[in-house]
Amino acid sequence: MALDRRSFVGGSVVTGAGMALAGAPAAQAEEAGSRNGRGHGHRPERYSFSVMGTTDLHGNVFNWDYTTDAEFDDPAHNDVGLAKISTLVSAVRRAKGRRNTLLIDAGDTIQGTQLAYYYAKVDPITDPHGPVHPMARAMNAIGYDAAALGNHEFNYGIPVLRKFEESCDFPLLGANAVDAKSLRPAFRPYAMKRLRSPHGREVKVAVLGLTNPGIALWDRAHVQGKLAFPGLVEQAAKWVPKLRSMGADVVLVAAHSGMSGTSSYGDQLPYVENAAALVAEQVPGIDAVLVGHAHVEVPERRVVNKATGREVVLSEPLKWGQRLTVFDVAVEWHRGGWEVAGVGARVLNANAVPEDPRITDLLRAEHRKVVAYVNRVIGRSKAAMTAERAPVQDTPVLDFISWVQAEVVRAALAGSEHASLPVLSQASCFSRTAQVPEGDVTIRAMAALYPFDNTLEARVLTGAQLRDYLEFSARYYVRTPAGGPVDPSKITNADGIPDYNYDAVRGVSYEIDIAQPAGRRIGKLMFGGKPVDDAARFVLAVNNYRASGGGNFPHVAAAQQVWSASDEIRNLIIGWVQQKKEIDPAEFASVDWRLTRDGAPVF
Repeated sequence: MALDRRSFVGGSVVTGAGMALAGAPAAQAEEAGSRNGRGHGHRPERYSFSVMGTTDLHGNVFNWDYTTDAEFDDPAHNDVGLAKISTLVSAVRRAKGRRNTLLIDAGDTIQGTQLAYYYAKVDPITDPHGPVHPMARAMNAIGYDAAALGNHEFNYGIPVLRKFEESCDFPLLGANAVDAKSLRPAFRPYAMKRLRSPHGREVKVAVLGLTNPGIALWDRAHVQGKLAFPGLVEQAAKWVPKLRSMGADVVLVAAHSGMSGTSSYGDQLPYVENAAALVAEQVPGIDAVLVGHAHVEVPERRVVNKATGREVVLSEPLKWGQRLTVFDVAVEWHRGGWEVAGVGARVLNANAVPEDPRITDLLRAEHRKVVAYVNRVIGRSKAAMTAERAPVQDTPVLDFISWVQAEVVRAALAGSEHASLPVLSQASCFSRTAQVPEGDVTIRAMAALYPFDNTLEARVLTGAQLRDYLEFSARYYVRTPAGGPVDPSKITNADGIPDYNYDAVRGVSYEIDIAQPAGRRIGKLMFGGKPVDDAARFVLAVNNYRASGGGNFPHVAAAQQVWSASDEIRNLIIGWVQQKKEIDPAEFASVDWRLTRDGAPVF
């Protein structure tokens, strides 16, 4: 269900949303009764309730973009933030009755915006007299019942996560986040919530939380030797029967794991990254799954469990608080117990409603602090740079990222046994709208350029491994025969590969022939004007996501690590600008790679 915000004015938005919601659960229960042959004659006692869900909030409270210093907007005119979600939640609660609803989340809560970063690093919640995390304050005020752990919960280290957990009035769930030595749960595995039917019978609703096994790789520096992350299917198979034996009438799973059944880290872990549909298919006893991690909108998907033949309903609301999932659950009383008669799922659009002033007023001071922080001027740029064409051309803005990374690594390796090796550097286009303006440069401009909280590492690769790495990266391009015009918007993202999983490497020169099949595209790979020897050795300055297996690039995860930093790459760039005071593209901009078709340049 999507409500057009232009169809409502002021307070009528909430009333309209509530009216639109009111009839859905009853209709679903009626339909379920008909399907089960109980549509006529004696009707068993029925009860319907709604479970609302969000996921991948990524530090969004306000409908605000800290990188543009303006209200959030995108081509689809989506809105973001918990303040919008709060309005939708209130409408559902009014329609169903507050006691007939639950609200859960599927993870990735405390990382992603400058608001989240500020209270993890600049004014950290871990200080003895530090602030309460804004996401905890907002979620407490809205009244969440439980939230699963996401992989990005671990980005700032376990102490920050534990402090956030302490601040929440609801449990953070992670059945497959276990102590590395004892293998006992390190977080609450589940929450058992109790609702009550109009006739006074108790309905026990269990929420099992599952997180992503990739944490063991992506945040190895924080969790290695402390926590382990077994597979979702394996842990669900362990816990769901326990929840049923404890009297759970309905079992929901909040899984920070997509539905595709794929992994971005290859065979480095024996567990599937995006396993939510596999959990529904392979583990009996689950009624619905709130899905996270993939940043896609799936209002409703039904998966048949192989053991029981019953349908399990999955739903993933869009990231950043752009959507709210609503599971409508109908149960019937039979033979002394509740049976699930029907489950349906839908999503509500946050752009249909205004922000809840309770939430915006609660956190206005924190918001203003962060706005002032990101607008701080840290230097000047002699020319404007934009990432608009970075996916198809070697552009100064990516050269700038790579240049700073290489300089940092060279300085770090000075005097070491690896100081004589050439330093190469990778960079990806995280946002095609990122730009560095001519003139004053602010923190928010650098945040837009490098929005992720990645850290920097140095790994040693051979020439042969470098070629493999580049060939893998070049899969990103759609095979395009020679001759005829080329539309830049149609030659990238082959097979759904996102921009952040395409790497350009600085320090060598090469061509990418997009007329050739993937795996045979890299040509004229040169270093210092000479062809790269297979046995040559290079140091690659690389972000920790890639180095730990993110994107499943070959060789780099197993390569020798010769240096690493704990500070974010974004902060290294900010520090470089603060020290140099000036960004001069003439100092670092060069065309080191280009797209070709049968040897002829594309652009």
